[in-house]
Amino acid sequence: MLAPVKTQDSAEIHSGGGPRRYPRRMPLRGDIRDIAIVAHVDHGKTTLVDAMLWQSGSFRANQEVAERVLDSMDLEREKGITILAKNTAVRRGRVKINIVDTPGHADFGGEVERALTMVDGVLLLVDASEGPLPQTRFVLRKALESRLPVILVVNKVDRPDARIEDVVNEVYELFLDLDADESQIEFPIVYANARAGRAGLEPDDLADDLHPLFDVLLERIPAPSYEEGHPLQAHVTNLDASPYLGRLALCRIREGTIRKGQQVAWCRADGEITRVKVTELFVTEALDRVEAEEAGPGELIAVAGIPEVTIGETLADPDDPRPLPVIGVDEPSLAMTIGVNTSALAGQDGTRLTASMVLARLEQELVGNVSLRVLPTERPDAWEVQGRGELQLAILVELMRREGFELTVGKPQVVTREVDGKLHEPMERLAIDAPEDYVGVITQLLALRKGRLEQMVNHGTGWVRMEYVVPARGLIGFRTEFLTETRGTGILHHVFHAYEPWHGELRMRPTGSLVADRRGPATAFALLNLQERGQLFIAPGTEVYEGMVVGENARAEDLDVNATKEKKLTNMRSSTADELVRLIPPRLLSLEQALEFLGDDECVEVTPGFVRLRKVQLSSQKRQTASSRKARGLATV
Repeated sequence: MLAPVKTQDSAEIHSGGGPRRYPRRMPLRGDIRDIAIVAHVDHGKTTLVDAMLWQSGSFRANQEVAERVLDSMDLEREKGITILAKNTAVRRGRVKINIVDTPGHADFGGEVERALTMVDGVLLLVDASEGPLPQTRFVLRKALESRLPVILVVNKVDRPDARIEDVVNEVYELFLDLDADESQIEFPIVYANARAGRAGLEPDDLADDLHPLFDVLLERIPAPSYEEGHPLQAHVTNLDASPYLGRLALCRIREGTIRKGQQVAWCRADGEITRVKVTELFVTEALDRVEAEEAGPGELIAVAGIPEVTIGETLADPDDPRPLPVIGVDEPSLAMTIGVNTSALAGQDGTRLTASMVLARLEQELVGNVSLRVLPTERPDAWEVQGRGELQLAILVELMRREGFELTVGKPQVVTREVDGKLHEPMERLAIDAPEDYVGVITQLLALRKGRLEQMVNHGTGWVRMEYVVPARGLIGFRTEFLTETRGTGILHHVFHAYEPWHGELRMRPTGSLVADRRGPATAFALLNLQERGQLFIAPGTEVYEGMVVGENARAEDLDVNATKEKKLTNMRSSTADELVRLIPPRLLSLEQALEFLGDDECVEVTPGFVRLRKVQLSSQKRQTASSRKARGLATV
């Protein structure tokens, strides 16, 4: 049932004829608040939601609950990041607070943009030591564009290196930088230690629980408003699936009431309007979806019974259908080719091998992921997949790999566009935190990548914050080199900045590859001789094939090597025969590292059990023919 209706005070306008009122009075749902928690990756959003759930009585005292309970995907738990936006609900007295937990990584920005269409306010979480970082800028810009009120939560105030006052000032600067108006800049500030479940209005005076945060939230986040007698409008902002009910449409009800079993008008993205029946209706309570007979304005609901519904569409009154605008998201900035596995070892590890299976899986991903694009290529068994960044595309490949797919994945490329007849490329805003000893080497690395230094701040603690604007293609493969040069101490984050004219050629990878020239198991005898040539990626006993990259050459050119060569046996005894072969341990690459390492003529073979680097053209003879024709300026065959 709907709560008693409050009415929003109608504003007065003082004109020459005395006070005049607006004619419309907008009722409010006083028993609901809809908020999103946004922050940079790893600033404590999901941990704060955990504490809010515990303190609102969502779990039994003896209930066993996983840490970061909303990060439910295996990959989210492994990487310690949120990938999908999820919603939960806590109760505070008579008020139900719907909370949407959003990813902090800009690669999953499509999730953030959709989440902001579901809510009436934002909790902006900032680390008390790190301060606002590029993804903070990204999610805050989206919130300010949506005209949502913001509550600043300075988290981790117990850190020994906390610099609370500086961080608050940096947030004010960020608001000014993003052209926030006066009403948006006057935001309340709450200080918190989410892990301990404590909050307060002063950094040195935290309460024993989160009640100061709840109080500010109820006071400053507006209740959902609606219009009396307005026909139903519910916006589909996300999708989920149930093994029993099929596809679920997750919606925010803007106007009107929806009931279980009701006929509604499904306003599709192409303009067509179809009548469908709501077979099941769910609302969120804590972490569970519970069945409901009806739901009113401001509720976040899940609806079953519409198998082909997609994000951005509207459920409306069948007698008076009024579609809401389709949700728009930023364009993709990075692309890579995904196709079937064509290597010599294809079919030995996975269960899903055909082009039709790969295409069906990519089309399935498009349904729930509005920031992806899938385009055909010249080959019928490969597709160009465009997304926001390396991490987003690598997560997609990792998910497919775990489902049993064998894939060939090409080198990530930037998505260019033509503006006024000139070629433009995406630029990234890069923030680096590193010990001041490494400023020189970082400057040198980014100079090679045509990076432009925007700001450099020394906090006086031995650490320096540097902000650059760099071509996006210059950052492909940069993370590994950066961590090597800073001995693993540097921290970097980047977010899309703008399109700028093409910056010319970049010198990316100074090393070549060691390429196997025949098939067979790698031997310790062969690898002992090869390890002097560079860093190896394989261990003895690994099955190799012609065209497979087995290591990194110390020199710039590629080198064909025999990794299967065995030691010839003789009948002569040797005093050194029983000595152990001492091999340097190989560098085993993860999927992300493999994608970063790729050269222009290389790709990654991804199977459920292995990640192998290989040449696009496996035959050594054909590679040599192509390179000699290219050197002579002839077209490659």
